[in-house]
Amino acid sequence: MSRITARQETPDRRGNRTGQSARPRRLVFTAGDVIVLIIINAALVVAMWVRHGALNQLGSPSAKLTAAGQITALVGTYGALVQVLLMSRSPWLERRFGMDGLAQWHRWLGFGVTILIGAHVVFSTAGYALGDGKSFVAEAWTLITTYPYVLMATAATALLIMVAVTSLRMARRRLTWERWRFLHLYAYLAIALAFGHELAVGTDFTDDAIARWYWIALYAAVLLCILAFRVGHPLRMSLRHQLRVTRIVPEAPGVVSIYVGGRALHQLGVRGGQYFRWRFLTRDGWWRTHPFSVSAPLNDQFVRLTVKGVGDDSRGLQGLHPGTRVAVEGPYGLFTAHRQSRSKVLLVAGGIGITPLRALVEEIPPKKDAITLIYRASSWEDIVFREELDKLIRDRRGTIHYLIGRRGTPELPDDPLSAQMLRRLVPDVESRDVFVCGPASMMQRMREVLRTIGVPDQQIHFERFALL
Repeated sequence: MSRITARQETPDRRGNRTGQSARPRRLVFTAGDVIVLIIINAALVVAMWVRHGALNQLGSPSAKLTAAGQITALVGTYGALVQVLLMSRSPWLERRFGMDGLAQWHRWLGFGVTILIGAHVVFSTAGYALGDGKSFVAEAWTLITTYPYVLMATAATALLIMVAVTSLRMARRRLTWERWRFLHLYAYLAIALAFGHELAVGTDFTDDAIARWYWIALYAAVLLCILAFRVGHPLRMSLRHQLRVTRIVPEAPGVVSIYVGGRALHQLGVRGGQYFRWRFLTRDGWWRTHPFSVSAPLNDQFVRLTVKGVGDDSRGLQGLHPGTRVAVEGPYGLFTAHRQSRSKVLLVAGGIGITPLRALVEEIPPKKDAITLIYRASSWEDIVFREELDKLIRDRRGTIHYLIGRRGTPELPDDPLSAQMLRRLVPDVESRDVFVCGPASMMQRMREVLRTIGVPDQQIHFERFALL
């Protein structure tokens, strides 16, 4: 819950406590506070519906169905606003939940919102049909063709369903990320259309100025967050730091490091393990953003990101030219040394997943045997930063293990990241914080293996880059 930082009382010349503090008092909101605020607002939405006498109008079956349609519409619309707020890239939310956590909440809340809005359509239509003595289909046609603003709501519902369907894993596999993201943006249009329908015909708004302005304030607050953090913040950073590509260095087959220079780079505030959303201002790619972690500690000369060409976008970045202007958003992510609770750590990298771990190594306090790095790759040619890693780990008196080869081949017949292998390489793994970065399937597998070994969940750290 929220807490106020303690004041540090200092004695004056007479030895009395002055009550002065080294730092001013400030209110700090935690993740629990955010959740409580969301629940309180949801309760207010329901309470206003009850205040309008909805419970006193539940006599007939048609009235009960209509009431169910009203409450599902209100809660579903509120859920849609929360869903958008989660992906507004607000630094207050990101620092408490991480973009990875926010993306997961956004995903599941999105399916819940679609179900609620769909239920609103079914309940409302069924309630009106029962009251008018019509069939469900006939009533639906009457509502769409004769009632004002219902066609607008129908379009909003169709767009939400389309977004939900294309977000299913089966559909995501068939769509490129660029096409999926373009379709996903229609959710904003759906919410805008629903807002117009809500204000025009919603019984909670037409006769209650307080409810009307309350909902307008909710929409305005979410819109301001979107404009501030998705537009204003990136624009301010770009104007302030004047970032440009300075050079591109090949690291491995299909892998390059992009060095970005600019003004006051030390003020970017990025930590090892975090990432920016990069926008390279070329003629064909200025509208795309790319979530890439920094692959070297922050300094005044450059910011480095390292990219593997696994898709059309990432392969296109390898053809960038020095001088290309760059805009960034961030930094994002909780995959940092701040999460370290034990004196020793195990870092597990798969392929290009070494990039955030490479930067993270330098922020872990150096101590003999405190760092063990396991780097999994298909071939020695795929190893990135080998000379840097060897020197960093050696200087910190740590240990590095390269697990090279394709699984099932003579050089690597067994599972290279099995519980038995981890036990052999890192006998004290239960007493370490474990940071894992690599393909999603590898991270999931590692989480299961570490749990099997007995590593507590609070010592297992991994993060997927949020793509919204």
